[in-house]
Amino acid sequence: MSTVQAGEVRLGWREWGKGDATVVFIHGNLASKDWIELAAPLFPIGLRVIGIDWRGCGDSDRPQPAADYSNYSMQQHAEDMLAALDGLGIKFCHLATHSTGGIIAARMLVMHPHRFGRVLALDPVTPLGMAFNADQIGLFRAMMASKELTRTVMATAASSLFVPDSMAPNAIPRFRDGLGDIQALFDRIIEQTFGVSEGIWIGTPVNLTRERESGELERRMRDIRHPHLVLWGERDGWIPPSDLRAMAEAMPDCRLVIVPGIGHSMNLELPALYAGYFGAWFGGLAA
Repeated sequence: MSTVQAGEVRLGWREWGKGDATVVFIHGNLASKDWIELAAPLFPIGLRVIGIDWRGCGDSDRPQPAADYSNYSMQQHAEDMLAALDGLGIKFCHLATHSTGGIIAARMLVMHPHRFGRVLALDPVTPLGMAFNADQIGLFRAMMASKELTRTVMATAASSLFVPDSMAPNAIPRFRDGLGDIQALFDRIIEQTFGVSEGIWIGTPVNLTRERESGELERRMRDIRHPHLVLWGERDGWIPPSDLRAMAEAMPDCRLVIVPGIGHSMNLELPALYAGYFGAWFGGLAA
């Protein structure tokens, strides 16, 4: 396990490949850098890819959450990532994001635009944020106490891995046959998820709701000029496509691609396909 000092916390990080061009992967909520480990061996030769765990996740420190979860805000995560890049000696890089990693990256881009190049955003939470009501936040709190419930909800983030009938309400999700390493990684991910900080379980939906209500980052979307390729799985029930269309229309250089047959997590559901998009978007940088 490798860690880097990032302000008041140490963050876990992992590296795949070597090269002059660096791509930094920022994972989603209740997740970790390991969500790209099956895709990473298929990335283009000549790229250095680094995954960094948020505070409260993976191999990173888990600070006690403040009463209002302000020390787990999207701004705080962005500041942590920027400090980690400083600690790793990365002055310029490209970004690959998944889910809530997308809004963290957006905050990084508006803070230090000249440090970043291209962005590959997989099913991102956009700069609009997301709204969670009390019942939805209560579900996250219930997940903290139940590994079975956690697995059921997390299955909806990788829906194509499971037999469709088993995804019905009150059913137990069952893997499709022949998943091999993907199934093993999903099972390990559930164990990781169950160990994240309350600042992640509850703080993330609380802070994403604040982002939605403030509209501050939404108003800055036109200032984000970095080339974006946004991928959205058509079976993703988490990210509203209307938000992605708003993002694509507002940002000066943003293309939205809808991918059939995939849910919220192509990097886990079809690692080879994710690696294909990754290579198409970043591969020329490795030349």
